[in-house]
Amino acid sequence: MKSASERWSRVFITSVSPRVLEGDWPIKRTVGEPVHVVAGIIVDGHDQLCAGLYVTRLGGATEEVKMTPMHNDEYTGTFIADSLGLYTYHVRAWINRYGSWHEQYERRFEAKMPASELKIELLDGAALLKEYAVNAPQEQRKKLLAFAERYVNGDIEAPLDEESLQLALSNDPQKGAVQSNPLTVEVDRKLAAFAAWYEFFPRSTSQVQGIHGTFDDAALRLERIRDLGFDIVYLPPIHPIGTTFRKGKDNHPKAKSNEPGSPWAIGSPYGGHTSVHKDLGGLPAFDRFMKTADANGLEVALDIAFQCSPDHPWIKQHPEWFKKRADGSIRSAENPPKKYQDVYPLDFECADWRELWEALKNVFEFWIQRGVLIFRVDNPHTKPMAFWTWCLSRLRVKHPEVIFLAEAFTRPKSMYTLAKLGFNNSYTYFTWRNTKEEITDYLTELTSTNIAEYFRPSFWPNTPDILHEYLTSGGRAAHIIRYILAATLSPIYGIYGPPYEHVIANQHPDREEYADNEKYEIRNWNWNDPESLQGLFQTVNQIRKENIAFQEFRNLKFLKIENPLMLAYSKHSDSNSIVCIVSLDPFQEQKGEIEIPLEALNLPQNSPFQMLDLLKGERYIWQGRFHMIHLNPHSMPARIFQVMPRVRTEADFDYFV
Repeated sequence: MKSASERWSRVFITSVSPRVLEGDWPIKRTVGEPVHVVAGIIVDGHDQLCAGLYVTRLGGATEEVKMTPMHNDEYTGTFIADSLGLYTYHVRAWINRYGSWHEQYERRFEAKMPASELKIELLDGAALLKEYAVNAPQEQRKKLLAFAERYVNGDIEAPLDEESLQLALSNDPQKGAVQSNPLTVEVDRKLAAFAAWYEFFPRSTSQVQGIHGTFDDAALRLERIRDLGFDIVYLPPIHPIGTTFRKGKDNHPKAKSNEPGSPWAIGSPYGGHTSVHKDLGGLPAFDRFMKTADANGLEVALDIAFQCSPDHPWIKQHPEWFKKRADGSIRSAENPPKKYQDVYPLDFECADWRELWEALKNVFEFWIQRGVLIFRVDNPHTKPMAFWTWCLSRLRVKHPEVIFLAEAFTRPKSMYTLAKLGFNNSYTYFTWRNTKEEITDYLTELTSTNIAEYFRPSFWPNTPDILHEYLTSGGRAAHIIRYILAATLSPIYGIYGPPYEHVIANQHPDREEYADNEKYEIRNWNWNDPESLQGLFQTVNQIRKENIAFQEFRNLKFLKIENPLMLAYSKHSDSNSIVCIVSLDPFQEQKGEIEIPLEALNLPQNSPFQMLDLLKGERYIWQGRFHMIHLNPHSMPARIFQVMPRVRTEADFDYFV
């Protein structure tokens, strides 16, 4: 019959973090990033506890990390996720029976209890050492039994030998041990957590007005994009475009003969989702483009939009994959009162859904084989979550290096669920958060709650579909403000490049998007305009790469500044501390007194410290908590300071404030 200690344990693991809900979904980390695990562990009475963190790389060996006790019955351990893919981790805890006995024995010995009483206590210690010796390696078993013999013989100083304690801890049979349920961490490439995206249409890269650009034309723009400091070039759909119900300029229901149509109306007799538009140069030109991108240290992100034009080959090959109306015709996409006659949505619940799902997964596989490792997925929230769970899990096991960006401007729970089930990044509500209160509340939610464990926000101040009123009315200053906010608040950000850098903000009269929209026509851009925002992009991207504080998200802290039209925040990582102050007013000069958290930034209370303005390259000496800041939107509506704690001499500085 089993004893009580063999049937149940006195140890309880009350909590383990980080986790998502009850461990239903993985947390997210990148290669080389530490995972700090904290467990709440309790036992009745005053016995000592031991706890271990056990980490297993999927398909690999298990690593044990000793957990260290902290305050309030919490234990901590850290492991480094050093390779791509899935890891599991769990906590195991048990009563340190010998350690508990040893602590009490030392206290009795130091209290100079009679030797006769200590010898009785030694018998308990000897019994434990004999038990621990049963399964110990041969050499350690001999040593354990030798110590046990000394205890039995009444050597009251034997337990004071540190070796006995270490031998016991190394061979503890962990009687009554308990362990938590396994949790998972999905480990991605660094680019999934820190990257600058630049979006452009390859067909608008020709140097000849009105002529359709090719991938060879687009490749000529890559060196410039690299020099601006961007990491990823994102291309809207590059596939053949249908002609049936093709949309004309500014979404006009009828296109003229020379109008190229929307790239999101995918498919023609020339091919579908695994083909390249012939006017772009076809697959050979795309392959050359990929090689040029790689030579420039850039990665290419493709847009994956699971929808078809009426001319897509699948319409004839697999009509069962599409929803039908009562008269038997295929139903076009709708978002009443809007109707998209040039697009047919797929029916993920059709009778042949298994073959459809495999075909869609194979679209990703096709482009992965051609070297594409990043995908921006169009409207994933309008497709079944079950499909994404199935599709992404299979792709991530086979290709853990692939990154998926969800273009999901939808309800929060849907956005967060997509992140849980496999999307590495997501578009956000940043575009519509423009006031101090809106920005502060939204970023606090994203950085300071459990959402931060699995949701990586990508901040885009504009897209081909979205041009906010703030940019339209605020002009150049507004573009600078929103760009700096996007690039410094989040490690991941992107811009729809050409119109943003040229400060083109002509909004459509009926929609929150650009007039003369590039979605429906070929545009020509001055790629080297000295009046554009190119210089700002280059400076800010360089600042981001040189300061590791910008490469994290959860280190964001908002600071007090006495002006509702000014936003102040800090980022701190290791010895790198940054303070940003941004005016939210693109029209008038604003001033406000900022309070610097000296303790949090490791700054002296009563001595001067240096602040280096990274945008202007100017240095300042500050002292104390409170400092007045002036920001002029017509020159530079933001300051990015690197905190330099040490001050040498006045000759080292350009300015004193």
